[in-house]
Amino acid sequence: MKKIGIAGGIGSGKSIISEVLKTMGYPVFNSDDEAKLLMVKNPEVVQKIKSIFGDEAYNGKELNKPFLAKKIFNNLDLKSELNKIVHPAVRKAFVDWAEIQSSSLVFNEAAILFETGAYKSFDFTVLVTAPEKVRIERVVSRDNSTETEVKQRMKNQWKDDIKIEMASFVILNDNSTLVTPQVMEMTSLFNKAI
Repeated sequence: MKKIGIAGGIGSGKSIISEVLKTMGYPVFNSDDEAKLLMVKNPEVVQKIKSIFGDEAYNGKELNKPFLAKKIFNNLDLKSELNKIVHPAVRKAFVDWAEIQSSSLVFNEAAILFETGAYKSFDFTVLVTAPEKVRIERVVSRDNSTETEVKQRMKNQWKDDIKIEMASFVILNDNSTLVTPQVMEMTSLFNKAI
């Protein structure tokens, strides 16, 4: 079994690639979804978050997202502390999940694989790219964000040209190039490497 990380900047269309893979029968683990789950369901993660941010980090059993967002928005140290709690828990959840899969290839969709260095723990990595204009349009319509807000979020992520150097395979998801043939080529390539 080969473990493959799928990454891409905000609005690149990672989820579309994941859906194509699922349709083809490959299991896909979503790191963002798992992180959200662990932050409310994993007692150890909850306790660590409370120890740094206080009980205000939660409204009952729900994560107090506005409070946390406000705390970490301009504080890189606090953001780093939160990542040090959540990222290892997500990585462990992926490893545990991958162990019970029977597919030749398992995929992990995660926004910032390259930025965190997590890409090194995969057999291969896939970078999903799209032109900035397309990415902004997607996020504005998806999240009801403003163009300025999206550009601000993009500034916190590495540029594609840096990540392309580290990726095993690049998929262009620009609304005009077909993605399914690219995904089929990628899975064929990775299956041959087993």
